[in-house]
Amino acid sequence: MTTTDLAAALAAGRLRIVDLTNQLSSSTPTLRLPDPFANLIDFSLEEVSRFNEPGPFWMHHNIHTGEHIGTHLDAPVHWISGREGRDVASIPPERLIGPAVVLDFTEQVAADPDYLVTVADIQAWEAANGALPENGWVLFRTGWDRFADSQEAFLNADETGSHTPGMTAETALWLATETKISGVGVETVGIDAGRGAELDPPFPAHFHLLGNDKYGITSLQNLAELPTTGAVIVVAPLPIVGGGGSPSRIYAFVDAA
Repeated sequence: MTTTDLAAALAAGRLRIVDLTNQLSSSTPTLRLPDPFANLIDFSLEEVSRFNEPGPFWMHHNIHTGEHIGTHLDAPVHWISGREGRDVASIPPERLIGPAVVLDFTEQVAADPDYLVTVADIQAWEAANGALPENGWVLFRTGWDRFADSQEAFLNADETGSHTPGMTAETALWLATETKISGVGVETVGIDAGRGAELDPPFPAHFHLLGNDKYGITSLQNLAELPTTGAVIVVAPLPIVGGGGSPSRIYAFVDAA
């Protein structure tokens, strides 16, 4: 398909765009690390002018936000294992656009919010749907996006920590070293499970994926609107020089029904 074909397919309604991005505001759910660890600031807008004396014909805001707020991308330099790797600005654009596959774990997560995706889970999916695509994105659908407007429900924390799904350490290592994917996408606040600190190594998705030049995207929405295979995803972070992550607009092209 040429770029002209793509434009024609969109204009004719043969392709549609699914927005996978949570809206970004001061109420967007964000990660909360326990003491003594420091937290990022939440997103906020600071008014500079609004059709008034400082700016009679325009509205201007300063944006205040952490890198890893809302729907965002994790670059390798975000994690100690990838600290010699790429920052957000140096990720090749061709690694940010590619085929997307959706692995559905909504049933398992409904029964156990701490569910961890196993290598056997992914291999069973491959047996039914084919190999994970080269330069592709593996998206874990868990139904967690239904909590994306509630900080409390999104983090699902109690005295033992946050209870959200993720992947085993074995799965993270396998995806990082045995596949040629670009990255993994999740509906939760981070690519690791809520209790990922208890695994070996701690936070293995971050450790293995980012340490092997693979990327993470989080807080995804609307994965239920994507086919199991056949979508193309576009990940559009800000090219922050030295940045370990960036809020991102993420969307997918899918064949119209």
